[in-house]
Amino acid sequence: MANTTFSGPVRSENGFVSVSKNATTGAITDITTYGGAPVSLADADVTLTNATHSGRVLLVPDGGQDNTYTLPAPVAGAVFRFVYAGGAADATDALIVTPGNTNFYIGGVTFLDSDNEISSVFSDGNSNSSIQINVPQAFDITIVGKDTTNYQIFGNVTSATAPAFADQ
Repeated sequence: MANTTFSGPVRSENGFVSVSKNATTGAITDITTYGGAPVSLADADVTLTNATHSGRVLLVPDGGQDNTYTLPAPVAGAVFRFVYAGGAADATDALIVTPGNTNFYIGGVTFLDSDNEISSVFSDGNSNSSIQINVPQAFDITIVGKDTTNYQIFGNVTSATAPAFADQ
């Protein structure tokens, strides 16, 4: 692969895309879009893709029901940042899941209890493939593809109820 060096500003009207190329077939796969506009997620279950969602801020609505956001298969370098975009405390939950129990989370989130307590909640690092964000008041969670198996997770959740990691 060649490197390119720029000696002045580089401009893009809709971000830059990081891709991977299959050495055998030559197929190009989008991994992350840098600098793209935020994506407002639907008040529904959503299956995410690297091309549309990775590298962008994902605005999670104040849901009318519990919503599940399913990540694509992990790819090293893919980044998903979930930010609660509701204007008030949500009465429902947001669940962020991997494609299955063979793709799991490593890491944890800081829990800011609305009763003024701070703690941490961690995945088990070997099978937890779901995080449930219970009745959030705010959250900012980043999930990064470490390799083709694991996602690194970190961030914070503010709520009266702690988030929970689990197997699917």
